[in-house]
Amino acid sequence: NQIGNGNLVAARAKGNAAEQNGNQIRCYNCRGVGHYAKNCTVRLRGRDAAYLQTHLLIAQKEEAGIQLQAEE
Repeated sequence: NQIGNGNLVAARAKGNAAEQNGNQIRCYNCRGVGHYAKNCTVRLRGRDAAYLQTHLLIAQKEEAGIQLQAEE
């Protein structure tokens, strides 16, 4: 491709560049392939009471200076 002053320019790739080189895009929300998180139709998982309770206990132990076990 040439522009008016005679300089050559590379043709712009259509679509996602990741698809051009064999890689597929992956959604950070659902970990699905073929779309971005902003276009994801899967609802984000809510943080339920068990999740919040676990993280509260971890934070309290860290604040108190208690050594955490590997499974925590």
